[in-house]
Amino acid sequence: MRVALFATCLGDTLFPDAVKATAILLSRLGVDVVFPPGQTCCGQMHVNTGYQPDSLPLVGNYAEEFADESIDAVVAPSGSCVGSIRHQHEIVAERYGTPAQREQVARSSAKTYELAEFLVDVLGVVDVGAYFPHRVTYHPTCHSLRMLRVGDKPLRLLRAVRAIDLAELPEAEQCCGFGGTFALKNAETSTAMLADKMRNITGTDAEFCSAGDSSCLMHIGGGLSRLRTGIGTVHLAEILASTEKSVRPKQGAPA
Repeated sequence: MRVALFATCLGDTLFPDAVKATAILLSRLGVDVVFPPGQTCCGQMHVNTGYQPDSLPLVGNYAEEFADESIDAVVAPSGSCVGSIRHQHEIVAERYGTPAQREQVARSSAKTYELAEFLVDVLGVVDVGAYFPHRVTYHPTCHSLRMLRVGDKPLRLLRAVRAIDLAELPEAEQCCGFGGTFALKNAETSTAMLADKMRNITGTDAEFCSAGDSSCLMHIGGGLSRLRTGIGTVHLAEILASTEKSVRPKQGAPA
């Protein structure tokens, strides 16, 4: 199977380890991973803030890069971006695009997957051979949970990780308060939501909080760091790509 990796903006600029881990994991599972060099932003930020016409070049570029028939699937370590691609790209193309763009968008969006759903639904694997000897709690992000309906697939993958101590997160389905520009435009509300999320995370005594979206981990990680909790954040892909040779040191221990 030939799979194209979509890095996403945050992955490219701030969280490259999650992107690298995705490529390493898929390759280890026998997937032929390619990286189309012309990829850019998916356009989600523009659509979510009301600039749909301005998002068309980004939507069109994504479709052009990934509609290639030689690519069997597109995988991204981001439920947020995949949600945008599968639910917003068609709307933008239908309203502002050409017939050719609409056709490309239909092809590219239909074969784009969030990492957990690709592993479970397409590859049919739950145990990916990972090893992560740490206490971890998992935050299910809004877009993966509510838009993509990934359900318990990430948790099924985590439960199969050797040596992991998986702690259930209270009120897990509550939003962390990030929401992209929501956190900027509604800072006080966002901060209050984050406080609730951090209280639940710290109550698990976890060493790491994991999620399938770097954006949520950025928000949560910033709060945990400012409170000096000693709890780190780690993307789901990084846990699943970990082996006994690459596993992280415990929080607070020398690297």
